[in-house]
Amino acid sequence: MDFGEQFRNIRKERGLTQEQVAKKLNVSRQAISNWENNKNLPDLEMVVELSLAFDLSLDQLILGGKDMNNITEKLIKDGSETRRAKMNLIAIIIGAALLLIGVTCIIIKANSVEYIDAQGFLHENFFLIPIGFLFIFSGLVTFVATGIKNIATKLKK
Repeated sequence: MDFGEQFRNIRKERGLTQEQVAKKLNVSRQAISNWENNKNLPDLEMVVELSLAFDLSLDQLILGGKDMNNITEKLIKDGSETRRAKMNLIAIIIGAALLLIGVTCIIIKANSVEYIDAQGFLHENFFLIPIGFLFIFSGLVTFVATGIKNIATKLKK
């Protein structure tokens, strides 16, 4: 049984109209109608509100029995999208940090003093240039890889 049928049955068992349920949940009657006709599904916060309003467990409301219904699929999909968004944010932060470190290395090299000591050795921070470019390259690779992954995910849908 899908969520809409289950929700309609619960509402009718309680002897409530769509208008009464809507008023109780602070939503429009059309929202209730859309849920019952599976045109739209409530978000997770509203599912919790429904559970409290009808004195049902979340398992009973979301799962509705042994088979997975459309609200369960929506919640699983929303959870995976949230996880994907968090991973993208982490990748962007890492890429930005790598770029910042690389640019900092190059700026330090540009402003460092080079000198020759009494024994004739040249003292120079030459290692900062390749390290800086390595960090910049790593940051760019992170951004490109994240972008390709996002494009592939959107094309897959």
